[in-house]
This record gives sequence, structure tokens and C-alpha cells, in this order.
Amino acid sequence: MVDYAPLPRPKLRAPAFLRELLDRVILILAIYALINMASVRYVVDGASMEPNFHNSEFLIVSRVNYLLGEPQLGDIVVFHFPDNTNEDYIKRVIGVPGDTVEIRDTQVYVNGQELYEPYINEPCSVGNCPDSIWQLAPDEFFMMGDNRNRSSDSRIFGPVNRQFIIGEVVFRYWPLEDLGLMHRYAYSD
Repeated sequence: MVDYAPLPRPKLRAPAFLRELLDRVILILAIYALINMASVRYVVDGASMEPNFHNSEFLIVSRVNYLLGEPQLGDIVVFHFPDNTNEDYIKRVIGVPGDTVEIRDTQVYVNGQELYEPYINEPCSVGNCPDSIWQLAPDEFFMMGDNRNRSSDSRIFGPVNRQFIIGEVVFRYWPLEDLGLMHRYAYSD
């Protein structure tokens, strides 16, 4: 009978294994950091954007979109409240730099053209939309909530300077039944 000696078990090359593990951890942290630099998460607080966004919905806001371009009419954006930069608002861009925004007889006009706004919750009441005109400077944007009668927006605090805009809302991830990409409303010319 032949007696076989047990073969020694191969040794785990600890330095190579630890290096690979460290490389993966660094890669995961780098990806996480890049995602957080490119986007932020935002939780809707209040009813100012109903019927399109509701209280406690979770959104992803892209910072990259406005590094590569400027906010456009119809974008839904998150911005720092100009009087308190620790407070963030979500609103729709109604006017861009150089535009004249006018509220006349509770209707919104941009550069003399009435906006067709099928996304709003209800028409503005007289008390919430007094006749007013704003001429936007080169770095100012006019923001309004979709729930016009329950929104604190540029009608109250004035146009928002570009420096306060965080980014564009691009994705809703909670609640799951409303999961999906956000789309800009295309105003017709």
C-alpha cells in the first residue's frame, strides 16, 4: 500500500488579498463621493408643488445639469431660500434672465405671452396673485410653486439669484408607486 503524505494547503497571499480589498473599498468610496458631488437628495416639505410633488416625497437633484448649462423655463429646481440659505425650496422656473414676468388678472405672462400651465393645482386667486411686473436681471430667475394659492415663491420674496440654485430635480425615488424620471414641461412658442 502506498502511503500518501498530505499536501500542504496553499497559503493565502495576504498582501495581495488585502491590497485588492483596499482597492475595492477606495473605488466604492470614490464612486460614492462623485455621486454626492454630482447630486443631492431632497425631501419635499409642504404642499407648494402639488399636484406634482407631495409632502415627504424623496427626490434626486442634479447639480451637474447646471454646471453644463443654465436653468430653463419649466425646470423644477431646488434652491436656497435667499434670506436663509439653510432653508431649501422646490419651485418651477417661470422666468429666466432678461424676461419680463407679469401677473395680470391672476394669469402669468412672460414677455407678454400668457403661459399655458396645465401642471398647476388650481388657478391663482385674486388675493394670492395681485397684478405685478418683474424685469429679471442677467443672473435672476423667477420661481413659482405649482400650487399657486399655497406657495411662498418669487411673488413674495422676489427673483432668485443664480448663486442660490442648487440643481434640477431629475428623479423621484419615494414613494415607490411614483418612482421615475422628471421631465421639463415644454412651453410652446
